[in-house]
Amino acid sequence: MEIAVGSTNPVKVDAVERTLESHNCDCDCDHGCDDHCSCDCLVLNPTVTPIEVDSGVPEQPWSVEETITGARNRAQRASDTTRADYAVGLEGGVAQFDGVDGLSLIMWAAVTDGTRVEVGSGPTLRLPDEIATRIENGEELGPVMNDVLDTTAIAETEGAAGVLTDGLTDRTQALGEAVACAFGPFLTSYYDTA
Repeated sequence: MEIAVGSTNPVKVDAVERTLESHNCDCDCDHGCDDHCSCDCLVLNPTVTPIEVDSGVPEQPWSVEETITGARNRAQRASDTTRADYAVGLEGGVAQFDGVDGLSLIMWAAVTDGTRVEVGSGPTLRLPDEIATRIENGEELGPVMNDVLDTTAIAETEGAAGVLTDGLTDRTQALGEAVACAFGPFLTSYYDTA
């Protein structure tokens, strides 16, 4: 199974690999699932390939809609440039929600088989006021987090999700949840569109 990821960010690629590798086929074949299995499992021995694509949205998406658009664009553009069975787009952004103070970090994934596109979200995490204020003043979350933590490339390691939860989750796990939610409709019969 060939999976294209619309990003070369190692955390995004790892999120897709880990999520799909953890999917267990529940078929009854006696030889174990492999590429020659006759069961209906869609994700068998996934090979994940990163593809550099443009999200088509600002570096700092500012709403659920903009973040989903970025994820959809990444998935579609990765699909358009490969012969992969599925393409995945992942996008992080910020948004304001009724009933939640301040600004929240959000993560969305889109998955396409070239015809159909499904989306799913990862966790939502309220940002500290100091960080939210800087983003509201036009800065991007990654560089702000790097500055606050006196580090570089936080988006390619634990991410804001890891730092702001003291390791209870991290960017890979959080993005993986979005991947699982976007891939789910392809893996179950509950969403059949026939």
